[in-house]
Amino acid sequence: MPRWTTPTGPGGWLTLLLGLLLAVIGLVLTVGGVQLVMLGGSWYYLLAGLALIAAGLLLVYRDVRGAWVYGAVFVATVIWGLWEKGLNGWALVPRLVGPLVLMFLVLATLPVLRSRGGGKTAGFGALGLAVLTVVFGFAVAQANQAQVMSPVPGVRGGYNDPALLKTGADWPAYGGTDSAQRYSPLTQINKDNVGQLERAWTFRTGDLPGERWGAETTPLKVGNTVYLCSARNKLFALDASTGKQIWTYDPQVADDQIPYTAACRGVTYHARPNANPAEPCATKIVEGTLDGRIVAVDARTGRPCPAFGQNGAVSIKTGMGDPYPGMVSITSAPVIVRGIIVTGHQVLDGQKRWNASGVIQGFDVETGALRFAWDMMRPDRSGLPPEGETYTPGTPNMWTTATGDQALGLVYLPMGNSAADYWSSSRRPLEKQYSTSLVALDVTTGKPRWHYQTVHNDVWDFDLGSQATLIDYPTANGVVPAVLLPSKQGDMYVFNRATGQLLHGVEERRVPTTGGTEQGQRSPTQPFSLFATLRKPNLVEADMWGMSPIDQMMCRINFKKANYQGYYTPPSTNHYINYPGYNGGSDWGGVAVDPARGVIVANYNDMPNYNRLVPRAEANEKGWFPRDDPRYIQQQKEAAERGGSLSKGEGAGDPQIGVPYAIDVNAGWRVKWTGLLCKEPPYGGITAIDMRSGKTLWDRPFGTARKNGPWGIASHLPLEIGTPNNGGSVVTAGGLIFIAAATDDLIRAIDIETGKTVWSDVLPAGGQANPMIYEQNGRQYLVIMAGGHHFMETPEGDYVIAYALPQRG
Repeated sequence: MPRWTTPTGPGGWLTLLLGLLLAVIGLVLTVGGVQLVMLGGSWYYLLAGLALIAAGLLLVYRDVRGAWVYGAVFVATVIWGLWEKGLNGWALVPRLVGPLVLMFLVLATLPVLRSRGGGKTAGFGALGLAVLTVVFGFAVAQANQAQVMSPVPGVRGGYNDPALLKTGADWPAYGGTDSAQRYSPLTQINKDNVGQLERAWTFRTGDLPGERWGAETTPLKVGNTVYLCSARNKLFALDASTGKQIWTYDPQVADDQIPYTAACRGVTYHARPNANPAEPCATKIVEGTLDGRIVAVDARTGRPCPAFGQNGAVSIKTGMGDPYPGMVSITSAPVIVRGIIVTGHQVLDGQKRWNASGVIQGFDVETGALRFAWDMMRPDRSGLPPEGETYTPGTPNMWTTATGDQALGLVYLPMGNSAADYWSSSRRPLEKQYSTSLVALDVTTGKPRWHYQTVHNDVWDFDLGSQATLIDYPTANGVVPAVLLPSKQGDMYVFNRATGQLLHGVEERRVPTTGGTEQGQRSPTQPFSLFATLRKPNLVEADMWGMSPIDQMMCRINFKKANYQGYYTPPSTNHYINYPGYNGGSDWGGVAVDPARGVIVANYNDMPNYNRLVPRAEANEKGWFPRDDPRYIQQQKEAAERGGSLSKGEGAGDPQIGVPYAIDVNAGWRVKWTGLLCKEPPYGGITAIDMRSGKTLWDRPFGTARKNGPWGIASHLPLEIGTPNNGGSVVTAGGLIFIAAATDDLIRAIDIETGKTVWSDVLPAGGQANPMIYEQNGRQYLVIMAGGHHFMETPEGDYVIAYALPQRG
């Protein structure tokens, strides 16, 4: 080591500071690297850390060998990064961006170092840096080119029942029609003119529920009127041409009835057969509310239907034992089949094992009278429980949107889990039979006709969130009326919708059964669809990410510490990785189907959750109590006095009272100090799938980085990183996919044949909703609700925005 001399001039002091910085970074990498090596992980961080300490100390003494040592580390880092990930731009960001910045700083010290006998090093350093910068720049460019895909091979039509194409000028149901294909046969807006789209009108609901935002509404359009609900269930009728309000009705949902987020995803339209249109409630709008009511109002006036229940409303909570406010809510549009309103409901996740029942109920669309109640634990009953009893507590519920088949008299129910999602030992046989299953319920009897379970004894919160879609499925023996079901774990299933027969192969594959807290409870196999899947390969250590090598190293350490055996890793008191996470795969946005081209369009999430079962005593110490616990109520009161609240993400400290463990979910698995995700991008994608074969036609990251960045600071980068997303798409005969959903606050049009974005617009708030298409007075409109989303951390809003082509003249 050379003799120490006091630095002179700015260059000398900056070199000293840079040397100290390198030594500190090297020390952190060395300490973490030792831990990672002991866990069986990569040696890179330990070796790089030791070399950085040496480089830093040499620079402190202004010895040119410090620059050479750092240069060697940088070259080795580039080689190592390319060896682990190739020219994957996003994967190389934490590996190379920080080291590249330090490389510039080290090169800036060369004149100072050369003055101490370093020799002619600057030229060689600059040449090396130029070469490496070109390599790195090319790699980063690859990240933005990930969206460019090959054209759809062999796009073809056929295989459709013409009745399913008749959305036409209207959008009469949440999914477009009863088939829920989210398809419009309109062609006025197409690939050639979509770039001319402009805002035709904007309506604001005035309903801003603050920290509980989440207006996920898909409006309806029937005749000359657009119908929608706001975040807290206010109903609106708007003029389809201008967006001006015709009427509004407020069902007066109290704030204490709202769960994690205020969300009304949609309403239902019904026309009484052969009725005089002038009769009161000959046409009606039906809504499920956050406080557990079915509300029916006259579609022309917005007045409650007097013959329906009491002043136009019935409670679904009758027979549930008076659940605590907020524990039971309806967030999805009911479905009406053969004059019966069929509804499930959300039971607040993670609260209590013996929370309210998941009973499915059917009400007469004219009178509101209960027509059936399917309580799976009491198949002998079909109505209200006897006095003094309740529907069976804790049973699986259906919180998402069902799909109805008028011809068959069936309603297809995507079922969730028993209360206490992450524990199964106390589940009863019928709960285990119907949990995370698609159930075809006969509306004439209120009994299941058939069902299929997509996850056995689910403790991963893979409840079915996506609405099923009715399609005509091509087989070797002809076209079969079918139902398509996407799932959170990513698999897609196709069934004969009359019989439940699978129309493709499914394999029962062995999955992990050891390492969890419930020995003997885990199924040795799980079903894997051979038709199509959105699921990606198992995670490996090299998939960990971050902003710099340090936080990437920390994510690697956490990865190696966690229990992770691939898909269906059993829950444990040690941190374990749940991948995909509970947001999917495919969630409540569902899929869209172009029946003319025979293409399925699906957007999806691709994020792990970093979970841990927390022993009851520890959960109590942390103050994790259910909403109806006096201790929680006191915590809320104290938080309100401080001007805050106890609002938190779903699963982050849920008590699960009634089982031995609470659950703590790090949704998306974030780095604590930057807020970035530990898994490398993309975090979400969109794909097109051939409906005949299930083969992927194109698959691309979905969502730009413009609103994302460390510490919650927007990067404003237009690069297609692939973000988390909630909400779905609509497809048109004009060859376009319209979708918002991502966290970048954009609504975009995508060419269905290539996967390329051909138009986009910036929304004033998050677009976590499904768009819809209609025509009025010869003009085609695209409508999206921009209400923001609490869980997706997008801006709150109350905007309903309609786009159209410019009017001539």
